[in-house]
Amino acid sequence: MAISVQHVVVLLLSSLLIAITVFLFTSDSARFSYPSLSADYTPKPKSPNPQTVDVSSDQTPQKMKLNASHEEVELKWDLCKGAESVDYIPCLDNYDAIKQLKSRRHMEHRERHCPEPSPKCLVPLPDNYKLPVPWPKSRDMIWYDNVPHPKLVEYKKEQNWVKKTGEFLVFPGGGTQFKFGVTHYVEFIEKALPIIKWGKNIRVVLDVGCGVASFGGFLLDKDVITMSFAPKDEHEAQIQFALERGIPATLSVIGTQQLTFPSNAFDLIHCARCRVHWDADGGKPLLELNRVLRPGGFFIWSATPVYRDNDRDSKIWNAMVSLTKSICWKVVTKTVDSSGIGLVIYQKPTSVSCYNKRSTQDPPLCVEEEVNASWYAPLRQCISKLPKGNVQSWPELWPKRLVSVKPQSISIEAETFKKDTEKWSVVVSDVYLERLAVNWSSVRNVMDMNAGFGGFAAALINRPLWVMNVVPVDKPDTLSIVFDRGLIGVYHDWCESLNTYPRTYDLLHSSFFLGGLTKRCDIVQVAAEIDRIVRPGGYLVVQDTMETIEKLEAILGSLHWSTKIYQERFLVGRKGFWRPDKSEI
Repeated sequence: MAISVQHVVVLLLSSLLIAITVFLFTSDSARFSYPSLSADYTPKPKSPNPQTVDVSSDQTPQKMKLNASHEEVELKWDLCKGAESVDYIPCLDNYDAIKQLKSRRHMEHRERHCPEPSPKCLVPLPDNYKLPVPWPKSRDMIWYDNVPHPKLVEYKKEQNWVKKTGEFLVFPGGGTQFKFGVTHYVEFIEKALPIIKWGKNIRVVLDVGCGVASFGGFLLDKDVITMSFAPKDEHEAQIQFALERGIPATLSVIGTQQLTFPSNAFDLIHCARCRVHWDADGGKPLLELNRVLRPGGFFIWSATPVYRDNDRDSKIWNAMVSLTKSICWKVVTKTVDSSGIGLVIYQKPTSVSCYNKRSTQDPPLCVEEEVNASWYAPLRQCISKLPKGNVQSWPELWPKRLVSVKPQSISIEAETFKKDTEKWSVVVSDVYLERLAVNWSSVRNVMDMNAGFGGFAAALINRPLWVMNVVPVDKPDTLSIVFDRGLIGVYHDWCESLNTYPRTYDLLHSSFFLGGLTKRCDIVQVAAEIDRIVRPGGYLVVQDTMETIEKLEAILGSLHWSTKIYQERFLVGRKGFWRPDKSEI
């Protein structure tokens, strides 16, 4: 049968339309529209034993070939050695470096001293380790075998920090200053200063010397996210307890170096008997708090010098009065509650007028400085300058500030910020939450390895999890914007180990970062650090080029992680319980 010219034209146009449609639905750049996951990505069935994870260990041998820079490299993993290796933190447990310190007077031994090169050993699991108690139950109780440290139980038994009950460690909400519990303590603060509106003008809090982080854990119910921190081993495993509970926390100390946060970041800083000598070294510790506290922000100090008048406490209080006056902090309220515990609340100024009116310029205003250079930066004995512009109405109230940021420290185009937010909203909702083999109901502690503007964390804001936003020190400094949005984070160099205990995060996320990182440091060392941080049963989610993904998949395979690649753009790795055989060490 003859075919007319019109039929030929229709057939050609139809074929062209079909080809265009196929291209649009398969292109990575087509509005992040991806085919159904079931077509090429089938998760493994759940194990009938809730305390085990299928890692396909029979398919991932301990030794394998990794193509790195066109060279064949054989990977063989060993366990880290030593009695304390189960909780090994390389940059804080470098005892050889600590022994060589000339002084410990300023907590130098609690600061970072990273080994060279970074270790490639794997941290062993505690005996009888189990999948963590899920959130929100974990806030009140965790498995004892996961963090088997009884010293704090005995040391703080009268203060109700933590108790051992059978197989569990239970957290009643007590503390050194929380005689009637953390609930009563927070209500005490609210009555002392009603303008503190938790979850509105107070969204991002820093808790200095946090104990087991019950203060920050309680404030989560009020839409407040708290960066709790304390040094390692001051009270055994307190930060490890906090992270096992699912509460944001990090290991840090106010010693000789600046905290790894940007200036003008926190809405409120809290210290309940945090054992910091604020007036030491000409007031450097308090000047560091002043740096990271936003203009108009509050500092709550609950300690014996506030409400006791013996010689020692009176001397400390008088020194604090002199120091806070010199940096223009004003006392908003000072009070004592029915438990006999007292507190004072200071407020940082929003104008330079007070600084200029001081009779003596001591401490002086800091000279021009590199913005937010707080990675291995020494503490300074000067007053950090206020940001330019109108700080009276900055930042926006929560939750508006999440998407309506008005940055004070760095310049960002509104359209750039809007596009980044919209991009991450689509990627997270359409891909991460719906199409990747991640059981999000088991995810509580999340870390974004290269956070940018915090778009990934913002897109997850309505889920029962929190995100530690890491801004790498070799990338553009966007961490102040993360805090302006009402989120938390830290600076870090991923060529070094992170200040956290092993097995403390459920999911690590990286977007087009790990490939470039291999130009600066050994990707095998980075993989060992990722394995150290992630809990058994936890995930690594990577968006990157196929070259980087294939390299990572090979390394994760040698670690006995199960892996899946999706759309030649996403890698999901899941960590199991495998560790090298001790008999081979």
